[in-house]
Amino acid sequence: MLKLKLHACSKPVLMCLGLVALASALPAEISHAETTERARSLGIPFPGMPGPLNAITDVAGVEVGHTTLIAGAGQLVRGEGPIRTGITVVHPRGRDSTEAVYGGWFTLNASGEMTGTTWLEERGLIDGPIGITNTHSVGIARDAFVAWMVDQQWPALWHAPVVAETYDGALNDINGQHLKPEHVRQALQNTSAGPLLEGAVGGGTGMVCNGFKGGIGSASRVFAVADQPFVVGVLVQCNYNWGGKDLRLGDRWVAEDLPVGQHCYVDPGIAPQNPWFPYCSGKTLQQDSPTRDGSIIVIVATDAPVLPHQLRRIAKRPSLALGRLGAISNPGSGDIFVAFSTGNKGATGEDRFNQVEQFPNNALEDLFRATVQATEEAIVNAMVAAETMTGADGLRVHALPHDQVRNLFSE
Repeated sequence: MLKLKLHACSKPVLMCLGLVALASALPAEISHAETTERARSLGIPFPGMPGPLNAITDVAGVEVGHTTLIAGAGQLVRGEGPIRTGITVVHPRGRDSTEAVYGGWFTLNASGEMTGTTWLEERGLIDGPIGITNTHSVGIARDAFVAWMVDQQWPALWHAPVVAETYDGALNDINGQHLKPEHVRQALQNTSAGPLLEGAVGGGTGMVCNGFKGGIGSASRVFAVADQPFVVGVLVQCNYNWGGKDLRLGDRWVAEDLPVGQHCYVDPGIAPQNPWFPYCSGKTLQQDSPTRDGSIIVIVATDAPVLPHQLRRIAKRPSLALGRLGAISNPGSGDIFVAFSTGNKGATGEDRFNQVEQFPNNALEDLFRATVQATEEAIVNAMVAAETMTGADGLRVHALPHDQVRNLFSE
């Protein structure tokens, strides 16, 4: 029997729309509990001034929704599970708007996918929502986005929405392609401009980050230029550096002080299909192939009136946040970033002359700094919010140990 939190569910997969369903039949550690603890509450220092929510939804109009899919336990069986996946959706101007936003994108390492980027590069506009899911569900999500945009009467004869991915195949039956069009539509329709769920939710459900359980994280920064206030908000799907090598938090090296990368298989009776890690008992396995090293997707939003060429510059800056956390952007990592502006509302039409406002180039330093700061904190927020999870073939990925981190930064 399934017990659901504020949602009814008639299917074996738990579908969670902004809130996460809880199943009594599943191991306790894979359920998600709302928590007020974020990175700052552990004493980790971050520069800059956050917005009221310290989230991407501090940018007025931006809405975010999740569908989280969790079911099954034990041995991996393609098409059956265990399932630890989902999708996260960002509506740049809210789900009721059919107006584009100016955008730009950048890839630091291209072992990954973000659809719609060639058209974005060509014209500097993003139509419709932005989605993040797992590697083998990008097509399903993209097609569902197209159908939703047609239903919403987006003003174009064809659509090339932006959908990105990171690989959750360590914890999830990724080849089973459990994300369905109805799950995508639920995420599209059930979005909020308020506080966000973070951690192992939505597209981030099965992700691993910096040696611990990862997922979705968000943060924001506020600043002023010429006495005009602006906001930068960031949302990440964090799945890179599975081993936790060179991890830094709060300007200090912590990889030697924290139990990074201690992922293990809990059941010695299961021969894992991907023998990347040892059994929790300590018994090692013969590795047939190198361990995946994940990826990270970063979405940057701002209400500053920046234009596409400026947004391309902003989209490069999350790279510096990754470096601050110790990342080197490994060969197998898909580190792909997209930025958009909700400014210049009403001035993105392609069948008329538009008068646009342009943010001063010489003040972009403030935007760059806010982007780096918010990205760094969003990544750590994802790690702090994510709880220990056991998934495919009994693989267990541990949560960041809050007390140990708190102790490190209380010294």
